[in-house]
Amino acid sequence: MKILVIRHGTTDWNDKNLAQGSTDNPLNERGKEQAKRMGKQLCGLGINKLYSSPLLRARQTSQIIAQELENEIPIQYTPALREQDFGIFEGVLRNDEQYQIEKHQYFKRFKNGESFLNVAARVYPFLDELIATSNDQDVILLSCHGGICRMIASYFEDLDNDAFASYFVKNCEVKSFEIKKMQKR
Repeated sequence: MKILVIRHGTTDWNDKNLAQGSTDNPLNERGKEQAKRMGKQLCGLGINKLYSSPLLRARQTSQIIAQELENEIPIQYTPALREQDFGIFEGVLRNDEQYQIEKHQYFKRFKNGESFLNVAARVYPFLDELIATSNDQDVILLSCHGGICRMIASYFEDLDNDAFASYFVKNCEVKSFEIKKMQKR
């Protein structure tokens, strides 16, 4: 089984370097073009399952990609892939000093938001279930967000704190994870 993880296309808030979190922003024109190009690149990979965050930017990305794929695949929307809620820091500059301090306190919730542990508590069980209910031939695409891409990587890879903190996926970049299921005896 292969799981492909894509971060949504660019939004105006990405261009302005603002923390989006769970703010429901749409793709801008560049983001739509990125998704269309990526959809063409993903053709022929045999994607047979497609899951998306319910936030607009990820939904638009998955819908544009789905139109480019060779087979019509229904998109399944799941709150497990929704971006972390940054609480009072939604809309602040990503290089804001206090945001950076809060962002690197993994066990602490953002005020009126979520901690990384809250995010892991919804992403990890989703991945457990996805792997348990899929077969070795499945090629699954997950359309989500930068923080969720990081959390998914931490599920599949042994990331230390520094690697986790520096893990970054560009807009409309795809990461791939191969999963070999254990054969039952």
